[in-house]
Amino acid sequence: MTSRLSKITMCLCLAAFAFLVAFGNITDYGSNFAFVQHVLSMDTTFPGNALMYRSITNPTLWTMGYWLIIFGEALTCVLFLIAAWNLWSARKGSGETFNNAKKFAIIATTMGFLVWYFGFMVIGGEWFAMWQSKTWNGQEAAFKFYMTMLAVLIFIMQPDRDLQR
Repeated sequence: MTSRLSKITMCLCLAAFAFLVAFGNITDYGSNFAFVQHVLSMDTTFPGNALMYRSITNPTLWTMGYWLIIFGEALTCVLFLIAAWNLWSARKGSGETFNNAKKFAIIATTMGFLVWYFGFMVIGGEWFAMWQSKTWNGQEAAFKFYMTMLAVLIFIMQPDRDLQR
C-alpha cells in the first residue's frame, strides 16, 4: 500500500505544481506575458542571427501563444488530478486493477511533456532560439519540470502486485 499511496501523492504533487504555474501565469500576467513576448519576438537573441525570420512581433499572436501555454498547464493539472483520483479509487484493488488505473498518469505526463519539452525546448528553445537569450531563457526550468514528470511516470508505471492481506 505504501507504494500505491506514494504514486497517488506524486500525482497530486504534479497537479499542484501545474496548478501553481498556471495560476502564477494568470495572476502575474504581465511579467509572464513579457517572457512570451520576448521569446517570440527574439529580441534578446544574438544580434544579427540568421534565424530572425522566425520572429513573431504580432501582439495578438503573443497573446494566443501565452493562453495556449496557460491552457496546457491547466490541462496538465486537471489530468494529474484525474490520475490521482483514479489511482486512489483503485488503491485497494488487485494489482491488475491498480495497474489499469494508471492511464491518466500517462496522459497527464504526456500533456506536461508537450508543454515543457515541446513548447519550451523545441518551439521556444530551438525554433525561437531562446537558448541565445541570457534574460528570457526558460530551458533550464522546463528541463527540471519535464524530467521530474518523466521520473514520476517511470515510478508510477512500475507494476503493482496484489496487496498482501
